[in-house]
Amino acid sequence: MTTQFAWFVVLLAIFFKPHNAVSAPLALHPDNPHYFIFQGKPLILITSGEHYGAVLNLDFNYEVYLDTLKADGLNITRLFPGAYVEPLGAFNIDHNTLAPKPERFICPWARSDTPEYANGGNKFDLSKWDESFFTRLKDFMAAARSRGIIVELNFFTPFYEENIWALSPMNAGNNVNGIGALARTNVYTLDRNGGLLEVQDSMVRKIVAELKDFDNLYYEICNEPYFGGVTLDWQQHISQTIAKTEKDFSHKHLISQNIANDKAKAENPNPLISIFNFHYASPPETVGMNYGLNKVIGENETGFKGTNDTHYRMEGWQFILAGGALFNNLDYSFVAGHERGDFVYPSKQPGGGNPVYRSQMRFLRDFINRFDFVRMKPDISMIKGGLPAEAKPYALVEQGKQYAIYLFGGKQVTLILELPKGDYEMEWLDPVTGHIEKAAKLEHAGGPASLTSPNYSEDIALRIVK
Repeated sequence: MTTQFAWFVVLLAIFFKPHNAVSAPLALHPDNPHYFIFQGKPLILITSGEHYGAVLNLDFNYEVYLDTLKADGLNITRLFPGAYVEPLGAFNIDHNTLAPKPERFICPWARSDTPEYANGGNKFDLSKWDESFFTRLKDFMAAARSRGIIVELNFFTPFYEENIWALSPMNAGNNVNGIGALARTNVYTLDRNGGLLEVQDSMVRKIVAELKDFDNLYYEICNEPYFGGVTLDWQQHISQTIAKTEKDFSHKHLISQNIANDKAKAENPNPLISIFNFHYASPPETVGMNYGLNKVIGENETGFKGTNDTHYRMEGWQFILAGGALFNNLDYSFVAGHERGDFVYPSKQPGGGNPVYRSQMRFLRDFINRFDFVRMKPDISMIKGGLPAEAKPYALVEQGKQYAIYLFGGKQVTLILELPKGDYEMEWLDPVTGHIEKAAKLEHAGGPASLTSPNYSEDIALRIVK
């Protein structure tokens, strides 16, 4: 075959690629399912993103928001589609993106001709779809894909308070279908749902069908199902609805289950689940208790530790260095009108987030991506001493080849590490500034090695590569 003809064949393949060709979506890495693979490359997901209302809040400019995430080097965002919406002032959140202004809420269900939805405009018809919502949703997905951003689409959320349930389209007071006249704690059950289960199944099937060609996507069944009466058999049913809808699709999307706040062991795991997510997690316990699942362990919501960056930076570094593969800080600086993440929220806000913090998450992403992390696992056994009492170590290791270590606490350390014989490169990184504070080479004969850090204010990271 001549060179010219070979190029002609390649060009034909490019220009006449079938329009229905679909890229394989985000998946578990075949060599280490504690991590992801996407577009042929190993992936860890790290972000500091808005409060999940980017599509349902018509005042939110998601193009600017996604541009900001890309510029900040972050690669995931979390999304609620509208079965759940919050009132202004919920959880003391100022400018809450999940609390649209009156008549600025859009969701999968179409509006009817009947007035008096609780937050303005007409009630909903749960038997009809609002195609403008799906146009907006798919535009959001395409915008995220073009910027290399993965989307976690979370179908449902429990109704924590009566004033939240009072806004849901599934509440009988907000729809024209005569269903949903029940306690908020019965909405997500198989036997007490008052006819809402088919509505929920239909919404899941519709969204899954509409988004089948997007590779930058995984689904979460329900946010914080351990509140508000959400039953385990209902969660299993929804996971089956997703799987059945995708049965004949050429590619299947990963499914996530939110297990607990803080930490818990996932008992009798649903085989359809590939991502086990936690909120306000306590690494390494959270990851360690579930590492044997051989699936991704994630933390997809933070908060309630004040508005200072320090705790959330520590939480991100600890979670990833403990073996997690997904960290999503809930960033309250993203609101409608401030989609660049520059809103200055009041001190009462239940969490943090700002441009400086997001730069610190980029430092974490850059640090971990300098390793062949698929070959690593959490292990601090090579740390033999030198830690001050207040310093907690976290480490990902491929013994004898690469070591990623994070320390929080103290001002300086002289680590005693058990290292095999070899020549190593070392770098001490400041997680606050991203600066490499000290770099050195080590020609090591084997056995204990004494490594002294530079001075630091709160935390420090160490990279060692043979």
